[in-house]
Amino acid sequence: MLARLTGLPERERQPPPVNWAMHFGQAALLGVLRSVMAQAGLRGPAASAQFTVVRVTNDQILENATGVGAPPPTWPRAELVVDLLHKTVYGFATGVVADALAARDGRGPGQRHAAARPGRRTDAGPLPRGDAHGR
Repeated sequence: MLARLTGLPERERQPPPVNWAMHFGQAALLGVLRSVMAQAGLRGPAASAQFTVVRVTNDQILENATGVGAPPPTWPRAELVVDLLHKTVYGFATGVVADALAARDGRGPGQRHAAARPGRRTDAGPLPRGDAHGR
């Protein structure tokens, strides 16, 4: 995909450095999003699951838009399982790190909002502007 996006010569099998550059580059860029999620208060396994979906979606958009890949339902099952397993491990490992780093700053705005009126409520309005970031 990196060769296609950058105009580099394409080969049947890309050299490992090109493959790893795309793989780790995508992961690093999307890791920033998971950090933003954690800072906002979207933490824990549910947030990591949401992020994993974003990671898979990003990969599929780029692969399918460039014609490098095909939709996952057309893949051999073993290939699909390996890809989803790798992205799930990445999503949850990234979440553990992002959540731990964000926790050093205390609760995020979303967590403060939820704590203001605990439970599932329809009558919970927004936090006052000055309380949103709690500093």
